[in-house]
Amino acid sequence: MTASGYAAHLAQLNVATLRFPLDDPRMTPFVDMLDTVNAAADDAPGFVWRLVEQGAADATALRPAGEDVIVNLTVWETQEALWDFTYRSEHLDVMRRRREWFQRHAEAHLVLWWIPAGHLPTTGEALARLADLRAHGPSARAFTFASSYSAAEADLRPGPVTGVRTAPAGRG
Repeated sequence: MTASGYAAHLAQLNVATLRFPLDDPRMTPFVDMLDTVNAAADDAPGFVWRLVEQGAADATALRPAGEDVIVNLTVWETQEALWDFTYRSEHLDVMRRRREWFQRHAEAHLVLWWIPAGHLPTTGEALARLADLRAHGPSARAFTFASSYSAAEADLRPGPVTGVRTAPAGRG
């Protein structure tokens, strides 16, 4: 984890349902991009942390959301840093080709939320935030790039999502 002067960091979870097992030849281009994209994330300005399986270079073998679902859980200093990595780096090549490897999601597959600097979210916490977004829509507890909230609007106490929504001041 990199050092940061920010009081809050942005956590991000995205889930992707595989069209084929990772060892299927049709997944080879995606698997071949993993090391490059992960290295780009690790070196990106504003990157703090990413989930990896113990003893592995990535988290593709972890399946907390289902046997055919891979998860990507990261922490960034700012929303802008995450946006720049997502849409202005090697990661964009994966985004452009995602339909080759992943099923289209009918519901939210990406969630963002603010955490206190130094807190590392668990997959359980992340999946609870995604469930909150799916059940209640965007809020300061669980949002997207298109409907974002500031760190000042977020409740930064780490812990499980309770399902109780409170409207931040001015969002009524």
